[in-house]
Amino acid sequence: MRVTAPPLPADPPATLEQAESLNSRDSLSFPPTGLNRRQASIVEKAETDGFVSIDGLAGSLGVTPQTIRRDINMLCLRGILRRYHGGASLPTNTRNIDYSARCELMREEKERIGRLVADHIPDGASLFLNIGTTTEAVARALTGHRGLRIVTNNLNVAMLLSQGQDFEITVAGGRLRRHDMAVVGEATVDFINQFKVDYGIIGISGIDPDGTLLDFDYREVKVAQAIIANARQVFLATDHTKFGRRAMVKLGHVSLLDALFTDGELPRDFLEMLAAHGVAVHSAGGPGDGRAAARQGDMGEGMAGV
Repeated sequence: MRVTAPPLPADPPATLEQAESLNSRDSLSFPPTGLNRRQASIVEKAETDGFVSIDGLAGSLGVTPQTIRRDINMLCLRGILRRYHGGASLPTNTRNIDYSARCELMREEKERIGRLVADHIPDGASLFLNIGTTTEAVARALTGHRGLRIVTNNLNVAMLLSQGQDFEITVAGGRLRRHDMAVVGEATVDFINQFKVDYGIIGISGIDPDGTLLDFDYREVKVAQAIIANARQVFLATDHTKFGRRAMVKLGHVSLLDALFTDGELPRDFLEMLAAHGVAVHSAGGPGDGRAAARQGDMGEGMAGV
């Protein structure tokens, strides 16, 4: 399988408004280049804290305020952050961070989550894998398995899993969203609805304290809902920054999940809420991982084919 990315345009957007306009298009023609480690740290802190100050970042990162201003100006021009007096924050709760930035954010944590999810998937299983950088980490961790049958609407996932031994990979049809190689639309939903698999593995943009699962794009949500409806067990793979994070579109409720995989100990109120709905919580964060009382199920069974 070979996927060719669209060519980069000659000139980047010159203003924040242009960057935001580009970032919101389905057919994004400006895939931004990767961030350096300091810039990724700035975005990660903004995602965690909501607002970051120039002086605070300069102190924690050991650079001058002028360096931080230059970084923030660049991140704002690309639509990743919005500038305010003395600092910056994420733009709004209506649009996700651009794909290249999300690839850098929480990279190590996502890889740990991916390995943990893979540990709960037996050889020979059938599964859905949807859009997202965390589900892509799961795909990387699954390449050592054998005999998997995968249905995905993520071309990055399909390419990663093409390295696996005797995998059967089925790619959903629909509209290609070029900036993250996702396939979305009504045709994608119709395609997913033709299958019944052992495991549905999804990511998420935010989880409200009341248990509502949230995302930014209703087209992604429709696909995720179809995955949930057609999987015998539903696994949510998400890092800790998504708990309490706001997004605009409701996907469903945590009660739809069988298990949640994350990278560290969760706040007590989230653990109690997940326990109340029988969701097993698995942490890749080491000691003190926190495990909700769960509807554990038998993770090794359910081997019916696609």
